[in-house]
Amino acid sequence: MTEGLIHRKEAIAATRGCTIESLDTGLRLMRLFLTHDTVTVSEAAELLAVGRSTAHRVLFTLEGRGFATRDPSGRGYSAGPELIRLGRPAGFGAGLRARLGDVLEDAARRTGETVQSAALIGDRVIVTDGRESSQPVRVALEMWRTHPAHATSGGKLLLSRMTADQVCVLYPQETLPATTPHTLTSRAALLDELAEVRDLGHAFSRGESVRGMNAVAVPLGGAGPRDRLALMASAPADRGDDTALAEFARQLRRSASLLVSADTS
Repeated sequence: MTEGLIHRKEAIAATRGCTIESLDTGLRLMRLFLTHDTVTVSEAAELLAVGRSTAHRVLFTLEGRGFATRDPSGRGYSAGPELIRLGRPAGFGAGLRARLGDVLEDAARRTGETVQSAALIGDRVIVTDGRESSQPVRVALEMWRTHPAHATSGGKLLLSRMTADQVCVLYPQETLPATTPHTLTSRAALLDELAEVRDLGHAFSRGESVRGMNAVAVPLGGAGPRDRLALMASAPADRGDDTALAEFARQLRRSASLLVSADTS
């Protein structure tokens, strides 16, 4: 057995000369997101034993390809949507998924509509799990799909948990991209709505992400980056007027409380 281990080490050493150093650094850096919520340039350089300039270039490259996203504070990076789809970094693994299962089942039963959990990744939200409505006309469940945060109920709910300064870092331009004619296209208008969301404790999207679809979101999980999620219910507009959305929000809160109970039991 010892001889086999020696041969394996020799084989690894022999192939190191063929390693593409920058690719190796990038792969090792992506692995850090499996155990770290955020990584600064200095931390990456220290953990990978590379120079700060190398760490910065690699992080910048990963950000450009969607595998990393800059933290709203501007002081670090976290896993991007492309990495979320591939690797389930911290907070998106099987443990959390199992705990959310009962919450989603309960929310789907209470609302009768498609329900989803979503996380904020930079200026986008990503659907991490959900249950599809059994009604003939329903909103389709699209696992691991990303949407502009400012156009969705879940995105606005999660953005409201940031400070106004953090939101401005995330959206440096006053003009925001439109997904539909109903999407907020002004950062000032978004900040005003986020202030209302903080007061209400839930967020609406009325045809802002998809025409003819309305949604509402409530908080799900704690304050830390690993469990900062939104619980959403989405319905066709004819079943999702303001009265219905307000009732969905009430039912979603009851379902979300199951996660708190599980955490404290």
